Order: sequence, then C-alpha cells, then structure tokens
Amino acid sequence: MDTDQQTSAAIEEHWRASEAGEIEAEHAVYAEDAILDYPQSGERFRGRATIAAQRGAHPADRHFTVLRISGSGDLWVSECVITYDGAPTYSVSIMEFAGGRVVHETQYFAARFPAPQSRAGLAERIPG
Repeated sequence: MDTDQQTSAAIEEHWRASEAGEIEAEHAVYAEDAILDYPQSGERFRGRATIAAQRGAHPADRHFTVLRISGSGDLWVSECVITYDGAPTYSVSIMEFAGGRVVHETQYFAARFPAPQSRAGLAERIPG
C-alpha cells in the first residue's frame, strides 16, 4: 500500500470511528500537537487531547456520512454530511498531514438552504 492509500485508509477509519463513537480510534489520526480550526465560529483547538475533549462534550446525537475523500501527499479533503439530532449539516474537512498524522485540520459547516427560483431552469437536483 503506497502512502496515499495509507492516508486515505486512515481518514476512512477516522470517519468510521467518528460514526461509531470510538473516541480513541477517531482521534488516532491526529498528531499530539495537532491544531483544529473552525473559522466560522473563530475557534482554534490545540492538541489531540483538546480536540477529542471538545468533540466528546458535544451534546447532540451525531451521525457521519462521507460523500467523498480526495487528496494526495500531505493535503486531503473530506466532504461529509454530519447529522446533529436529525438535522443534516454539510461539512468540509481540510486535513494537512506530516509524518502520517494530521497536524492541522480546518472544518467548515453549512446547513442546507433552498435553491432560489431564479436558477430553477439552470440547475439539476443533486440526490440526497
């Protein structure tokens, strides 16, 4: 298995463990001194233990559906739907790797919104 295949497998395991609620396995992909940024809320979390603690404190019932994982080398992107208490939120996770571990992750979140009528004749519906 080459490095990109190993990285892709590690990310897949991260999301599988996230869905299963396996805290240690979910965070095994992170370096001890990893940084997680949430630009929309202006938050930065430093260190694997802090990242795990803030996720463990989340009060909602969460479920993860991975739509796509893409990348190569040290830069990888996951597109997911995270369902919080039954409400879907779209998420983009940008992971930067060094030494086989995530050293920096930036996550963006967005709720679904209705398409404007003005684009109705131009767009096709995306399943889901």
